[in-house]
Amino acid sequence: MRVLILGGTTEARRLAELLHDTPGLRLTSSLAGRVASPRLPPGEVRVGGFGGAEGLAAWLREHGVDALIDATHPFAGTMSFHAARAAAATHVPLLALRRPGWVPADGDDWHDAASLEEAAKLLPALGRRVFLTTGRMGLAAFAALDDLWFLVRSVDAPEAPHPARMEVLLDRGPFSLDGERELMRRHRVDVVVTKDSGGAATAPKLTAAREAGLPVVVVRRPPVPEGVPVVADPEAAARWVEERLTAR
Repeated sequence: MRVLILGGTTEARRLAELLHDTPGLRLTSSLAGRVASPRLPPGEVRVGGFGGAEGLAAWLREHGVDALIDATHPFAGTMSFHAARAAAATHVPLLALRRPGWVPADGDDWHDAASLEEAAKLLPALGRRVFLTTGRMGLAAFAALDDLWFLVRSVDAPEAPHPARMEVLLDRGPFSLDGERELMRRHRVDVVVTKDSGGAATAPKLTAAREAGLPVVVVRRPPVPEGVPVVADPEAAARWVEERLTAR
């Protein structure tokens, strides 16, 4: 049984670990290639795009894929739609592995934004020293905010256009609560911007912001395809694969 995981997330790596060396299963993980030195999962790995839904469908046919798992990042919305279209065209069963989004707690001062551009419009009224944790992509949305200072955390160095007053912190999660507290204190952060990525690896910044009474601009997730079965954790996705393997 041939399984393709569209990955690049912690959950995708964990799923590959759970399924690796399963008798009768051939597993391939696909990474988009946007990170210079990604953490590779066990097993076969391919890096790079497919060429849209049609290219993915062709790859599924060519390699005889029996099951497809969309374990991409919650903000990789385009890829999720490509996966749904390719699965429908090839009649390959598709499962989405999506980590739950974050939920505000008592004391949180969250400000909802539909996009990075909307988040940028909110910032001047919320603070002057911004902890920007949305990654290196999309910094152009904040480039015109010359009166604000930004601490930008990302895995790889960002490219222009980006804010003029900016300090870059190259780091990769998971992050600790003590570390996030110290980071915000040291840089005198007074507002945080994040995408609703969910998961525990980067959640401590939300707790640190709550403790410090800081506003947090939370960018909503993009829409996802309808009608695709969804599980919230790698263990459930592994069971889905194993059930299909057993039924063969």
